[in-house]
Amino acid sequence: MEGMDGSAAAVVAIYAALTYDIISATNSSPQTTEINAAKRADTLMKWVGIGLLQAAGFVLLGVLLTKRRWPPLLGGGVAMILLWAQYDHAKRSGLANGGASTET
Repeated sequence: MEGMDGSAAAVVAIYAALTYDIISATNSSPQTTEINAAKRADTLMKWVGIGLLQAAGFVLLGVLLTKRRWPPLLGGGVAMILLWAQYDHAKRSGLANGGASTET
């Protein structure tokens, strides 16, 4: 990755944004996950996993089509790790702390 040019940096950003967009399309926010963890933790995390699999598919497609391994992997990979950590923390925090749910 040494000497990454502007084009490669743009590809990293595109794949990070794509990953965030996919998760946004398939999941509630980490805040909603935390609030509703007691009632829906398994379902919420199932959809996080589905979103991450979709993102991984697009990253793989980007690697194959651009023939550039690191920019798509770096952008999508960092975003996937951060998003998984956010949702996992939200789930654990919601299960541990309870609180008012938006579920009735």
